[in-house]
Amino acid sequence: MGAILAIDQGTTSSRAIVFDSALKPVASGQREFTQIFPSSGWVEHDPSEILSSTIESANSALAEIDSDKVAAIGITNQRETVLVWDKSTGATVGNAIVWQDRRTSSICESLRKDGLEPIIGEKSGLLLDPYFSASKLSWILDNVNGARNRAETGELLFGTVDTFLIWKLTGGRSHVTDATNASRTMLFNIGTGEWDDDLLSIFNIPRCMLPEVRDCSAEFGRSDPSYFGRSIPIRGVAGDQQAATIGQACFLPGMLKSTYGTGCFALLNTGGDRVASANRLLSTIAYRLDGKTTYALEGSIFVAGAAVQWLRDELKLIGSASDTQSLAESADPGQKLYLVPAFTGLGAPYWDSECRGAVFGLTRGSGPAELARAALESVAFQTRDLMEAMKADWPELESVVLRVDGGMSASDWTMQALADQLSAPVDRPEVTETTALGAAYLAGLKSGICPPPEEFSKSWSLERRFEPRISAARRDSDYAGWKDSVARTLVKKGMPR
Repeated sequence: MGAILAIDQGTTSSRAIVFDSALKPVASGQREFTQIFPSSGWVEHDPSEILSSTIESANSALAEIDSDKVAAIGITNQRETVLVWDKSTGATVGNAIVWQDRRTSSICESLRKDGLEPIIGEKSGLLLDPYFSASKLSWILDNVNGARNRAETGELLFGTVDTFLIWKLTGGRSHVTDATNASRTMLFNIGTGEWDDDLLSIFNIPRCMLPEVRDCSAEFGRSDPSYFGRSIPIRGVAGDQQAATIGQACFLPGMLKSTYGTGCFALLNTGGDRVASANRLLSTIAYRLDGKTTYALEGSIFVAGAAVQWLRDELKLIGSASDTQSLAESADPGQKLYLVPAFTGLGAPYWDSECRGAVFGLTRGSGPAELARAALESVAFQTRDLMEAMKADWPELESVVLRVDGGMSASDWTMQALADQLSAPVDRPEVTETTALGAAYLAGLKSGICPPPEEFSKSWSLERRFEPRISAARRDSDYAGWKDSVARTLVKKGMPR
């Protein structure tokens, strides 16, 4: 027995990949699930769909192999998304509030006016924003009938998606999380490695709701035999972006990866040093192994692949995401459109939850090709925003080599635009399913199947490197147009221009 089942519960779908003992993918399954938009800026998921899509995708993958060979389960998940459920029955008190949801902007603004943003940032490493779990959890307790009283009397449990899945898969026997997911709640002190009483007080969260925090590679419980035919230990857990960092073997300080899925998330390994950003990036936990914490600087972009989904689902301009490449190639070079995809506000380094998307530079001749190009270029521009901030915060980052993964990394056109705009090499690995790979590695490490990080790093292999091609003058001119477009969409004052 040496195979590992990696569960990758994402924002728009649940995936499962079985890796063999050499961490090569041998089977997979995937199920999309419903995106719920009850109001402008609100995003929810049905918890039963999160669970059912996870189980179905896992069983689909297991059906392709001899499932008796699976030694362990690794879980990686959409981060910050909040669920609350009854400790006795397992029934949730409502839908999951997704990381993209902006309904708690007023809560965050109130705390900011009360002068609490500095202490929140000092302890959690995060910026005061609706993106993170704490304000969402507070909203549930204050807006679901009877929830706060039930929470205070120990009847309700809180969890991010990893915690919810583990609780369900273990039949309610394990209420646990890992350090990376805990670090995204805004309730966890990333310096002490514990839930923080001051943060719990600020957001008025009962401690009894919270899960136990463990290392990323640890014993998280065993699955109930009713799900996968037999009981399998869960031995690896990490939030999706941290799992991708591990899957990309970014174990040394200065190594950098960026994942392009629904959003875009760039993580820079800063080693044992927690770097306080002066440029509105996040200080977060990259991973915790054997009780030792490794930190990262993170830049979070809310909309990357979601801009392509918008072209497909709302504007009906394309039939599939892959259509954008040919459209972008055919776009009129004489037109310069900028799409600022602030559908749910802007993330790093702006952190403006109130601004909304806009298109600049439209002419009578603008059409699907120009919009497709603008959507793909917005990913490159937003990534440059993050790189500029990281270089300012981390002077050691003189020369950048960016390792990329996620669905959009398959687009050669987008990756070339990225290299052009960053003026740096962009490396796409042989295995682009690095999020699932990271979860599998963590489970395999605990199971004795996988080697230590320094040995695992040697297995990383390059599929293609994209080198910058355009002139510095064109690069900077294009970027200046982007910065001007963003400045026109921002609502909050004093933001970077």
